[in-house]
Amino acid sequence: MTTLETSPEKQQRDMLGQLHLNEGITEHFVDAGGIRTRYLEAGEGPVVVLIHGGGAGADSVGNWNAVIPRLSDAYRVIAMDMVGFGETDKPGDDFVYSQEARNTHLTAFLDALSLDHVILIGNSMGGATALGVAVAQPERVDKLVLMGSAGLVTEVHEGLAPVMNYDFTRHGMERLIRALTTEGFEISPDMVAYRHEMSVRDDTRQAYGATMSWIKQQGGLYYEEDFVRQVRVPTLVVNGKQDKVVPLANAYRFLELIEPSCGVILPHCGHWAMIEHPEQFAAVTRNFLES
Repeated sequence: MTTLETSPEKQQRDMLGQLHLNEGITEHFVDAGGIRTRYLEAGEGPVVVLIHGGGAGADSVGNWNAVIPRLSDAYRVIAMDMVGFGETDKPGDDFVYSQEARNTHLTAFLDALSLDHVILIGNSMGGATALGVAVAQPERVDKLVLMGSAGLVTEVHEGLAPVMNYDFTRHGMERLIRALTTEGFEISPDMVAYRHEMSVRDDTRQAYGATMSWIKQQGGLYYEEDFVRQVRVPTLVVNGKQDKVVPLANAYRFLELIEPSCGVILPHCGHWAMIEHPEQFAAVTRNFLES
């Protein structure tokens, strides 16, 4: 494990003048089952692991930078880049970017850091990944937060087109961000530039294409409902009221399927509660974790 506050990757981002890590957050890499994995870390206390979603350009910095300081005064907060995203490895053509592969990667990441009692917080694809590990290894997951989470059968509808058919242009990135946020959300040029730059690297493009292809072949990103029913850890379900990607019906269905669950619906919020309303999301999360 190496702290990389002056890594070439970070220097490149700083030169772009886009997103900077908030004070107190450090950047590290670890070998997780043979996959070189980047993660951010801040704070001390019970361990919270943040897992970003699967939109183009997603990573731990762009998705969680505003939430980490709002939790790290009381928790050891770790935000990882999933396989195929951010600064984490993008394995070659023989690697299948399946949900099982993401679950295996998260498990290997927890093993690499010797984390046995964690709180998993996942958005979208990251929620499906957190859910899968919570079912497979309930003894090491103390609590679970599913925010705009994938994991249930959802029609691959027109609202998903900017994500599923992302064209790697700046305009395409603007369309993607608009699809994941509410109309009133102000999209900053820095956000567009950062996510676009992250998305157009050759290895990232290949990984993203393979990931979306797998999802299309499966007809979505979901588990069978009997699998979801196996979640036994206390779970908070959070959904944006205006989420155009994961409908409110899915949040209610998670609550029906997961017995030890409660839910919060955030108004004036789309798919990215952690970006659109980081303070409110952190507040409801802390209330759940401390209850």
